[in-house]
Amino acid sequence: MNIKKKLVQGFTLIELLIVVIILSILAAIVIPQFSASTDDAKTASAQSSLSNLRSVIDLYYQQHGEYPGAKLATGCGNGSTAGTGAAHSASAAISQLTLYTDGEGVACSKSGGGYDFGPYYKKTTLPGDPFTNNNVLVVLDAATSGDLNMNATGTTAGGWKLDPLTGKILINHEDHDDL
Repeated sequence: MNIKKKLVQGFTLIELLIVVIILSILAAIVIPQFSASTDDAKTASAQSSLSNLRSVIDLYYQQHGEYPGAKLATGCGNGSTAGTGAAHSASAAISQLTLYTDGEGVACSKSGGGYDFGPYYKKTTLPGDPFTNNNVLVVLDAATSGDLNMNATGTTAGGWKLDPLTGKILINHEDHDDL
C-alpha cells in the first residue's frame, strides 16, 4: 500500500478571515485613541495661547490702567511707524500689544521719546487658535463691552475675541469659548 502525504501549503480561508477580524478589532480600538490625543493637544495648545495672551493683556493693563484696544493707538510722532486703529478696534489692540506704547496707549515702532512700554507680544500678529488656525481678533465696540459673560460669536468664526473694558479674551468659537 502506497500512502502519499498531501503537503499543506499556505493558509486556509478561515485562518485569513480570523487574522483580518483581529486586525479590524485592534484598529477600532487604536484609531480613536489617536484622534482623542489630537483633540487633547489642540486643547492644551489653546489653553497655553490663552494663558500667554491673558498675561500680556494683564501686563498692559498694569502699565496703562486700561486694556489694549480701549483707546486709539495712532499718533506716534517720533519719526517712526505709528500704530493703527481707533478705540475699540482690533487694529488698535494689536498695535498696542505688538509695538512700543506711551502711557496713553499710542503705539510706535521705536522706543524712546515717551514710548517706553512694550512691546508685550513679540510677533506682529496674534497666534492662530488651534482649532481653526484663525488669528483674527474681534474687539467689542463700546456699546457691547463690559459684559463678563461674553460668549463666542458662532461655531465658524474662530480666532480671538477681546473685551477692551474687562480684558477678557476667549477663543471666538462656541465649542471652545469656555477655555
